[in-house]
Amino acid sequence: MFFIFRLHNFLYRLMFQLTVSRFFGHFGRQSTVLRPRGIEGIDNIHIGDGVYVAAGGLFAAVPLTGAEKCELKIGDGCKIGANNHFYATRSVVLEDQVLTASNVYVADNSHKYTDPTQAISNQPIQQLENVRIGEGTWLGQNVCIIGVTIGRGCVIGANAVVLDHIPDYCVAVGAPARIVRRLDRNSGRWIRVHSQPAHMD
Repeated sequence: MFFIFRLHNFLYRLMFQLTVSRFFGHFGRQSTVLRPRGIEGIDNIHIGDGVYVAAGGLFAAVPLTGAEKCELKIGDGCKIGANNHFYATRSVVLEDQVLTASNVYVADNSHKYTDPTQAISNQPIQQLENVRIGEGTWLGQNVCIIGVTIGRGCVIGANAVVLDHIPDYCVAVGAPARIVRRLDRNSGRWIRVHSQPAHMD
């Protein structure tokens, strides 16, 4: 049974590379995207070398807010868990070697809700800041990242909602996310800190 499953995935990867990968802005060598649930703006999506994307992903790079340039970039060696959702209306970038668990949501936009007389779905999309996830960072299960930058080598705990920028080498947890550990560069040890707002550097 396991052999059949692996054969099925191999055949799917082969068909995807032959038929779909050429429509991406870039699709790197030895990269795999397994059975995505949806892809929008495929020519604005760039996949690096050696990327693995598990099944069920939703990927979009569509300039719904009028941006002149729209991009979704997944860097070399990234490992993307099942059912991840990335939506760029201007810029979402994952640097190299980012690791994500399942059900991660990353976006540089949100719905406005300023008019209480209208359903939120009928109100315009609001452009937030560009999103960048630093090299070597790990995003846990069910993490939401909305319009912020996360530094290199960070750990974002399961179920965190990140609404403020996080500097390099921090552990952040909670909703909204707060920093609970930092890497001490002198000792090379992770030091527990009193819970700090995520934007502190």
